[in-house]
Amino acid sequence: MLKLHYNLEKISMGLVGAIIVVASIGGLVEIAPLFTIDETVEIPDDLRPHTPLELAGREIYIREGCYACHSQMVRSLADEIDRYGPYSLAGESAWDRPMLWGSKRTGPDLARVGGKYSDAWHVAHLVDPRQVIPVSIMPAYPWLMRPLGTELVERNLATLAGLGVPYDQDMIDNALVDARAQSQPDSDATSDLIARYGDDIAVRAFDGNPRQLTEMDAVVAYLQSIGTLTDAAKTILSQEDGS
Repeated sequence: MLKLHYNLEKISMGLVGAIIVVASIGGLVEIAPLFTIDETVEIPDDLRPHTPLELAGREIYIREGCYACHSQMVRSLADEIDRYGPYSLAGESAWDRPMLWGSKRTGPDLARVGGKYSDAWHVAHLVDPRQVIPVSIMPAYPWLMRPLGTELVERNLATLAGLGVPYDQDMIDNALVDARAQSQPDSDATSDLIARYGDDIAVRAFDGNPRQLTEMDAVVAYLQSIGTLTDAAKTILSQEDGS
């Protein structure tokens, strides 16, 4: 075998051809399963899409590079389940564009962070991480208290709808109103927001100030939604524990 490889190295075009063949095999093994993803990924019946405010927060989360230090994927290992909660299912991220599972954990995994901490905790942690966790190495994000830019809210929903996320025209047309309503619990539009996205969404002034819609509202709303869009993972884990 070594002699064959040695002889092949003498023939440059032969070596190039061999590299192409090997790379093609590897690529085929990785790419082929993607053509059957619609059949292999089961979308939970209770999975809801992100609200416009949560989606805006997700865009800021990506913009600030949070995904570079935090994964959103609990592996099916006992110690991870004990620490973070039920292991992640592909169906939970079926409508994520792009998905943020990741593998880098400079900070803890966030797949089950929704509802784990209070809004005030998240705000304090984002403004000054050392105020909450003295040994934290996370950067501070005080500028998130600035007003949220809403010019792309409707377009974001429309784009995702074109990629298969179940946003209907009513959701798209009312995206800006819904984004404001989610952070203003006393708004007359709150009932319409709940009618469109379900009564399990969080409706409150996430940054503590209902008079102004901020980037902090959006980011905290997103963080509080992670892992709460479906109960599928919890259901499967409870079934396995009972079997």
